[in-house]
Amino acid sequence: MSNGTKSGLQALLTPEESVVVLIDHQPFQFANLNSHEPTMIVNNAVGLAKAAKGFGVPTILTTVLEERGGYLIKGLQDVFPDQKPINRTLVNTWQDERVVDAVKATGRKKLIIAGLWTEVCVAMPAIQAAGEGFDVYVVTDASGGASEESHDMAVRRMIQAGVVPITWLAVMSEWQRDYAREETIPALAEVLAEHGGATGVAFAWETQLLATGRTGADA
Repeated sequence: MSNGTKSGLQALLTPEESVVVLIDHQPFQFANLNSHEPTMIVNNAVGLAKAAKGFGVPTILTTVLEERGGYLIKGLQDVFPDQKPINRTLVNTWQDERVVDAVKATGRKKLIIAGLWTEVCVAMPAIQAAGEGFDVYVVTDASGGASEESHDMAVRRMIQAGVVPITWLAVMSEWQRDYAREETIPALAEVLAEHGGATGVAFAWETQLLATGRTGADA
């Protein structure tokens, strides 16, 4: 089982310890996504991918039967245009040695997973990897299931196996950790502006006010 602590400072994510695996964000899976509004999952998954790239976190893309289920959605592929997703036949990503070898090659033990569907292609590798000593974090709002119940039951089952549920903004915030970490502030700001919803809108407004020397009260 995972040897990682579930509390204390060491339980928080750092870019240096993290590796991301994005699983099966493909048209066929989106066609039966009913636990969330599909465009929200697209937004969050792409936001997570951009954050990983901005923080230098290794990211592995995977698809299943892409010749029938469709290629990885364009928004994700555009973040890593030169990376060809690992196309599997196995339902359980963690049973594909190419994926496991790619993760292990990074030397990192904090495994961050998001994908479709939560109850199948996310839960299976998360539970198995947690049993093999990885500290597994599942990004629940960049993942989705065939129903609200199936997504919820999958998250509950993974928690029982020691997997940590987390949201994509929480992942990025833990990677940043300190606003004095200036080298990653531009990437964080860009991701927030493009994918942070109301936070992104507020950030753009603040940037506008700073540029004009005005305050919110003066606007």
